[in-house]
Amino acid sequence: MLVGAMALGWGTAALWAQSKPANGLEAGVKVAAINMRAAIANTAEGKQAATQIEAEFLRRRKELEDLNKKLNDLQQRLTAGANTLSDEEKQRLTLEGQRLTRQLERRQNEFQEDLNDAQSDMISRIGRRMVEVLGKYAPGNGYGAVLDNSSQSTPVMYASADITREIVRLYDQTYPVKSAVGAVDGKAGTTKPSDR
Repeated sequence: MLVGAMALGWGTAALWAQSKPANGLEAGVKVAAINMRAAIANTAEGKQAATQIEAEFLRRRKELEDLNKKLNDLQQRLTAGANTLSDEEKQRLTLEGQRLTRQLERRQNEFQEDLNDAQSDMISRIGRRMVEVLGKYAPGNGYGAVLDNSSQSTPVMYASADITREIVRLYDQTYPVKSAVGAVDGKAGTTKPSDR
């Protein structure tokens, strides 16, 4: 009889343990979703940084377009003069085209790397602050978990509470943009992020 009671007791304890959430959170805890990419892009600081990055890279983008046009013009000259150009001129234009192609590829790679770095720095800086704002907001509003629905690695199939707009508003209040034009450091064409 004692063995049967103990078995019943263990079975009840096992059922009770299974009914409690494994993470220690009580039932009824709210879960929210946020689109971090959209949140970062929609903050006043994110919009300002995107504008600054675009302005910073505009000159280099124009240089790449000009170099590409120069290369296309050279290729058209070669095609149009296939029957009229001397062999020496064809050789010279071909070598010039190869040089321009290498130069264009190198500059495009450098441009893309620099642009990616600038965007990553901006996303990282704003993202860290966004997490701070979120860390204060979520517990204060009863959320036990907030999932990022902008990432494919953590797909959110359904969320009844999307707090993206609220977090953007709180971020802008916590980290207001100081001015429309960023402080320019000693390098031409680069802006220095403010240390708020």
